[in-house]
Amino acid sequence: QVQLVESGGGLVQPGGSLRLSCVASGNIDSINAMGWSRQAPGKQRELVAGVSNGGHAYYADSMKGRVTVSRDIAKNTVYLQMNGLKPEDTAVYYCNAVGTIVDGLPRRADYWGQGTQVTVSS
Repeated sequence: QVQLVESGGGLVQPGGSLRLSCVASGNIDSINAMGWSRQAPGKQRELVAGVSNGGHAYYADSMKGRVTVSRDIAKNTVYLQMNGLKPEDTAVYYCNAVGTIVDGLPRRADYWGQGTQVTVSS
């Protein structure tokens, strides 16, 4: 119902910046919130940032003050601006969307993109 495609990852030096983009397609009207998670090798996937349709933004403590999540409604796109990157930020970053499935009682649905690699190294 919803497809997500990320882009913008790459190799940056410590202290550098990147802007990740995620374009949503499909049943866009079902989406309630969009955000970003990341997963490093051998680590659990963790939420980085998200924004609800109401405009409420959430940031993980590990990146608070260094990232900004934003959206462009006309382009069906959510962005993650990352500054002051550290080697420990190296991970695959995944776009995700939370939607509502309505077949009987409404229930939550989670959608995930393929991910984009971010590597922070000297």
